[in-house]
Amino acid sequence: MRFSLCILLCLLVCVTASAAERARVRVVTIHDPITPVTAQFLHRTLNEAARSGDSLVLVELDTPGGLDTAMREIVKDIFASPVPLAVYVAPSGARAASAGAIICLAADVCAMSPGTNIGAAHPVSLGEKPDKTMEEKVINDAEAYAEGIARKRGRDETMARKMVRESISLSADKALAGKVIDLIARDRAELLHRMEGRSIMRDGREVPLRLTGAETVSAEMRPGERILNAISNPNVAYVLMMLGMLGLFFELSNPGVILPGVIGGISLILAFFAFQTLPVNYAGALLILLALVLFIAEIKVVSHGMLTVGGMIAMVFGSLLLFESPEPYLRVSWSVILVTVLATAGFFSVAIAKALRVHRLKPATGAEGLLEQEGRAESAIAPEGKVFVNGEYWDAWSDQPIAAGSKVAVEKVEDMRLKVRKTL
Repeated sequence: MRFSLCILLCLLVCVTASAAERARVRVVTIHDPITPVTAQFLHRTLNEAARSGDSLVLVELDTPGGLDTAMREIVKDIFASPVPLAVYVAPSGARAASAGAIICLAADVCAMSPGTNIGAAHPVSLGEKPDKTMEEKVINDAEAYAEGIARKRGRDETMARKMVRESISLSADKALAGKVIDLIARDRAELLHRMEGRSIMRDGREVPLRLTGAETVSAEMRPGERILNAISNPNVAYVLMMLGMLGLFFELSNPGVILPGVIGGISLILAFFAFQTLPVNYAGALLILLALVLFIAEIKVVSHGMLTVGGMIAMVFGSLLLFESPEPYLRVSWSVILVTVLATAGFFSVAIAKALRVHRLKPATGAEGLLEQEGRAESAIAPEGKVFVNGEYWDAWSDQPIAAGSKVAVEKVEDMRLKVRKTL
């Protein structure tokens, strides 16, 4: 009995020790452009992985590229991380282009799924195009940066330079043959299996990866990070900007409503945050600002809708010029621009039509409202007398005698007296 109990205790200790030593892989999924939010998310994940003692951080990547500043922050975090990081370009059909290609070069292990591609890391300027000298400086800087990273990770420096200088893009097979990546794997399970025992350089010494039976943990963005990542999309940023402008317009049109002003202010602030990651064209922004000024001026100046029409024209051209970039993911979709401009134009067209209709209505109050009103002569008017008009008694006069009880109509209002004429 005692012997069986000892065996049981030994087995329990062994199982506990095995569970404690079990490897853990933290999986990060990035299927968006590289933005400051992406850099912040990955920075936090690497810190959490270091505190938890994870064996590996695996980044499953599919990106068209992104901001140079965000990419450099990510590369610095990868080099400083005590936890090894692997980048896996997946699933099939995915890509690691532009900034994504440089992040792949910086990884401890770079792998690709069949049917993926990497490269096209030529730097693209946001907004106004720089002069030839500045453009050459930017390219040289990016080329030297990629070359240095490739040298540090033992990858082909020539191919790294070509990805920047010549914008070449490589399939998974060619990237492996060109020593840009380390291996090709069909899925995550095969990748972890093939990385088992692979040596990673840490603090000047080789550390083997132990991933057999590793537990995988997904790293998720926090709600705040998800919101900021979503509004970095140019389509969302554009819609937020338009909502912000319209909200402020309604608040200025009807002071004290509050809700449109609050929504408009929040939307504009969020749009300004997104603009730091987008190629904003100042001419487009100024045209849209002019549209807002014209809308507000319509409140103060009676232009019979001409200022609003000018504002709509400025908004259309401003929307078309707002984001200029050769990269599709940095431009606003034509469908979004069309729907937004048509909806705004339709709304203001209806508002202008209603306003013009109100202007054409006959005044219902004041002296103007009394003109052509019909009433009854309470006394004979020859040439002055009393009339009953619009529920009130008035002193009246007329150019012709009017008998008491006759129907009259108001021709003129002067000093609280009415000039009337006889009607049938």
